[in-house]
Amino acid sequence: MANIALLYMSLDGQTRTITEKLVALLSRPEHVVSMYSVAALPKGFSLSQWDAVVLGCSVRYGKHHILFRQFVEGHTEQLNAMTSFFFSVNLTARKPHRSKASTNPYSIKYLKQTAWQPDATDVFAGALEYSKYGFWDRLLIKCIMKMTDGPTRGEHKIEYTDWERVRQFSQKILQFTC
Repeated sequence: MANIALLYMSLDGQTRTITEKLVALLSRPEHVVSMYSVAALPKGFSLSQWDAVVLGCSVRYGKHHILFRQFVEGHTEQLNAMTSFFFSVNLTARKPHRSKASTNPYSIKYLKQTAWQPDATDVFAGALEYSKYGFWDRLLIKCIMKMTDGPTRGEHKIEYTDWERVRQFSQKILQFTC
């Protein structure tokens, strides 16, 4: 039996949605699988109660969220001593040549900046939903999309997440935890 914690930091909800999917894929009678937002960990939360931890974070304007980075920095020694996994969610990953942890600039940069050495990593394209953004974010994201040949219009959510890749990542996690 393995106790697996999935911790996420999501700004617009797609990282949470991916984490929820991972919870469903990892849930087995022989596992205890729990999900928490890094921004709202329960009082007394400790990594020591888990056999494995999966951490996921979205990228906004080229960086993973500060609360996520602070959590990892504060727990690097514990994370390196246990089975741990990392996934990044960003719109750059919508492009095939940027869709793997080894080719995604945000994932590469983050892992170079941290002493954390996860057992497996992946990167997933997020979703683009202009209606969720405030005026300035919408304007900046449209500018970025224009520069990167992405959509600058959209009344509906554009989902780029490759759910088969998420399933494959869950299989990697299960290989380490079974």
